[in-house]
Amino acid sequence: MAVDAEPSRRWADPPVRYPDPAVRVLDERFARYRIVSAAVERLATGFRWVEGPVWFGDQHALVWSDVPSDVMWRWDEMSGEVSTFRSPSHFSNGNTRDRQGRLITCEHLERRVTRTEYDGSVAVLIDSFQNRRLNSPNDVITASDSAIWFSDPTYGIMYDYEGNRADPELPTAVYRVAPDSGTAAAVVTGLVQPNGLCFSPDERLLYVVDSGTSPGTIHVFDVDAATVSNGRIFADMSPGSSDGIRCDTDGNLWASAAGGGDGYDGVHIFAPDGTLIGQIELPERCANVTFGGRKRNRLFMAASQSIYSLYVNASGCA
Repeated sequence: MAVDAEPSRRWADPPVRYPDPAVRVLDERFARYRIVSAAVERLATGFRWVEGPVWFGDQHALVWSDVPSDVMWRWDEMSGEVSTFRSPSHFSNGNTRDRQGRLITCEHLERRVTRTEYDGSVAVLIDSFQNRRLNSPNDVITASDSAIWFSDPTYGIMYDYEGNRADPELPTAVYRVAPDSGTAAAVVTGLVQPNGLCFSPDERLLYVVDSGTSPGTIHVFDVDAATVSNGRIFADMSPGSSDGIRCDTDGNLWASAAGGGDGYDGVHIFAPDGTLIGQIELPERCANVTFGGRKRNRLFMAASQSIYSLYVNASGCA
């Protein structure tokens, strides 16, 4: 596959006049987060369906999955070069790093969550629950107590395009893998297709996207250690849906947006009270986001066939 790395261009010519009209202030609370001399940049394109961006600050690099291509890619911040990180990737989707800096990956093909050790070897963290195979782990986060939380919808077994088609053996759920014993518990059930997830800065709230409803919804739950309760709808993503989500240190939720078409696709930013305060428009459906860069103030966006970035006056939660 030909990969076009474009470290200093966006999708349209001539160059954008600042402030970038793709970054929209919908509520005055978002004005402080927009940098008027920063524009959306397309870093690389030529993929099939990009997902799971994860920042490696120690390497000054972004790694992400191209799910149907069965490849993980790496973008180097210093050179702008794109190279293969892992191939085959077992149709990897979501990625994160644990508290020791190791890569945690959701794999559709093997229907498991893995950890890449310092020597490059891969350890299986979980591939079944109650003696039944997982569906297709999708997104993953780690808590400050080193517990691993991941969503398990059925997208990777619905078609051969992103894995192997199969019948589900388990209901969809969000799981927590305990850091000491490695035992798993289904902490969120009842959602149609639980997808992206993230914690609030104090980890007292868990946000979970349900991309199986129409329109998609973002739910929020109260968290007390390993217990999740009081689920309610945080945001209605009408007329489209969301996928990956991240919180900044002020508690705002940055949600990928897809399926609404021009003027909708990109990233929607919600205040902690659920008000839509800002928007970043992209010419492609956005699947996932993460914060990176030296100050964690660079938003990276995995959107269909391309990777985009935008400097913002906000810092992502570590």
